[in-house]
Amino acid sequence: MESRDVIMERVRAALGRKLGQKPLPPPEPLLRVSHQSPAAKLARFELRFLGTVTVVADWTFVAAAVEKLLDGKTAVASGHPYLRACGIAEVTGVSANPEDLRNGCATAGVGITSAYCLLAETGTIVLRASPEEPRLVSLLPPVHIAVVPQDRLLTNLDEMLSMTPRPVDADSSAMVLITGPSRTGDIEQFLVRGVHGPGEVHVVIVQGKTPPL
Repeated sequence: MESRDVIMERVRAALGRKLGQKPLPPPEPLLRVSHQSPAAKLARFELRFLGTVTVVADWTFVAAAVEKLLDGKTAVASGHPYLRACGIAEVTGVSANPEDLRNGCATAGVGITSAYCLLAETGTIVLRASPEEPRLVSLLPPVHIAVVPQDRLLTNLDEMLSMTPRPVDADSSAMVLITGPSRTGDIEQFLVRGVHGPGEVHVVIVQGKTPPL
């Protein structure tokens, strides 16, 4: 018996297993979901998020809030239905042309998306990449604005995974978790913002009823 076989036999003996025995099924994931009030989740998100948070009473105030954040900058918006319903495409300086998305993202000062959800515990924006909302909009422009209804504000990652056991499926190529501006200390251990993504991140949280989509 070779030394490798001897070692593996000892491991099997320690685990109480036999050669050729099928492995046990993996345990069920342990998800800890604590239910909090919308006000508590909002307060937690505002505390943890490393950017600015603007709360508006309903969707009719979204366009004005976004225009104020733009402050004269040009912007490119994704084709998410929620953004269209909130009138983002009609805001001055905003382009929502999917045919010229790559060039728009390369030249715009701001990228505007919605989000799959927000996580209050860590102050995180969760995006699911799709044809309507590609990652490029949230990554290439130097500033990112996310417009999200408050009912998509969840407690933590466990709650999101309980709702979405398969974050990537046929409808989405990737899931992106954004917790504040892009930061890196790779170069001589100096903290630099905006190297691998936007240097500024803003969230507009929309209360009230959902606009007609």
